[in-house]
Amino acid sequence: MPIYEYRCSACGHQKDHLQKMSDAPLTTCPACGAETYSKQLSAAGFQLKGSGWYATDFKGSSGSSPKAEATKSESPAPTPCGGSCACH
Repeated sequence: MPIYEYRCSACGHQKDHLQKMSDAPLTTCPACGAETYSKQLSAAGFQLKGSGWYATDFKGSSGSSPKAEATKSESPAPTPCGGSCACH
């Protein structure tokens, strides 16, 4: 469930609320009771970069994790795309 940031324009009270996407927006301020509580526009908490999350999964690691060791020892299976796409 996403976390939404709300702010009251009457008293300035600000709070984060965990809500389902299908839930109706909150309108009543929990601090002052005014009907001026509204959802704020905020930045996403993550960024997607590069060709996939595996590219940076163990960045800077010298093979100290079991997953990194398993990846090094296994030879990749042949794929139609050559393994250079995001589907592998």
